[in-house]
Parts: sequence; structure tokens; C-alpha cells
Amino acid sequence: MTKHFENKYIPLATFFKQSTSKEITLTFNEIEAIIGQALPNAAYLSSSWWKKTKPPALHYFAWMDYGYSIRDVELGKSVHFHSVVHETDERIADENKQRDILIIREAELEDARPFIKLQETIFSETDFMLYGKSDIQMTVQRIRKNFTSWKNESNSILLLAIMNGQYAGYVQFTGGPAPRALHRASVVIGVTQEFSKKGIASSLMLHGEKWAKEAGISKLELSVIKENLNAQKLYRKLGFENEGDRKNALIINGHYVDEYYMGKLI
Repeated sequence: MTKHFENKYIPLATFFKQSTSKEITLTFNEIEAIIGQALPNAAYLSSSWWKKTKPPALHYFAWMDYGYSIRDVELGKSVHFHSVVHETDERIADENKQRDILIIREAELEDARPFIKLQETIFSETDFMLYGKSDIQMTVQRIRKNFTSWKNESNSILLLAIMNGQYAGYVQFTGGPAPRALHRASVVIGVTQEFSKKGIASSLMLHGEKWAKEAGISKLELSVIKENLNAQKLYRKLGFENEGDRKNALIINGHYVDEYYMGKLI
């Protein structure tokens, strides 16, 4: 990026950097999902906010740095972007116009409500998570409190996966307070069925591992239900190894379920 704009627009710049489409339409909700924060009131009230191309405003560099300009704005609903760069090769642009664009970023306070919906969706789609659909009652206030706590802890973080402007999954790294265990973090990951088999889980784990190294964490730990073969395959591919068994670790649908302990040194 050639210009310095507000940090909140960096994920949006990353989105346009990855895009190869000549035309892109993003809803206001999708843009806010990408940046993890609410757009300013001016973005809802005036199309001129979107079409500004002169300082002191700098937000427009998030798309202009990568060859995009504003073609049309439907206030409060959607923004249509057009690329001069990608229109030079119509064949390539047409081939890539449906390309998935994945943004992985740290959770922000404005993500609280969408994160609740994301977890509720994941919990309702699988029996392989610690919680079931109706096992936990979450509130926006409680989630925001958790987000604030994690941001203040050097060994914990929540990363969100946003694909095409939609909340697709998350990974949570949680470290403990004990001085002798500050080098360890437990990992919980979830991806919705809609966005499964798109490499999101691997991307989340790789981004999380990069953060962990920078945070001084050298050991990652997780548990996985023995029947969850796909997850075990993924974790082994990412370098995790079995470290033990937990007999009758959970009760799911009235039946005891065993788990594996898995770990990775980084």
C-alpha cells in the first residue's frame, strides 16, 4: 500500500489486493464484516464519501491502490467497484470473477453479534464441538468482554475468517495465567459447512501459528473427538501429533465419546 490510511481499512485493502475481478459489488454488511468495524455515518449518508479521491480523506486508497474505482453506490445497501487494471484482459477477468477471497483478521468488538451467529451455526451443524446448539447462551455484552480480555492478554487471540464478505470460521488460541505454562496455548477451531473444503481451517491455523510464534508461544495443544477423522487428518497435516487419550471425555446424544490429545511444537 502506497498510502497510510486508518488501520481499520487494511483488511479491505487486502481484499482488493487479492481480487482479479473487473467488477465487484459488496454490500455494506460485507464491507463491515471485512473490516470488523462499522462504517462511518458519512458512508451511509452520502455517496460522495465513497467517491472522494483527495486528502484529507484517505480511506479510498484501500481500493484505488489496487486499481479499483467506485462505479455506483446504493446508500446503506451496496457499493459497486470497477477495475481498470483487470479490464485489460477480459478473458482472465471472466475466468476469475467468481474467485473466493479470504480475509483472516483479529476479532474486533463490532464482531460480537456476528460471532455469536457464527458459533450458533457451527454448533448446530456438527456434534464434534465441545458445545451443542443449545448448550451455551451467549450475549453481545459477554462476548465483547471476552474480546477485550483477549486483546489485553499476550498469549490469547481470536482470529476470524471472512470469505467473500461472509463470516466463515474462527480459531481461538487461549493461553493460561500460570508463569510455567505461558509457552502453551490451547486451540479451538470451527468452520461452517457452507465454507468447508475451501482451505479455511488450514489458513486459520497457519495464521494462528504465525501469531503464536510472535507471542512467544512454543507449544500448541488441542483435543479432537476420535470419530472426527477429517479433523485428525487436517491436524496431522499441519504437524500435530497424538499425545494421549481421554476416555469418556464427553457425553454427546446420551453416549460417552473419547478424545485424542494432540500437540505441536513450534
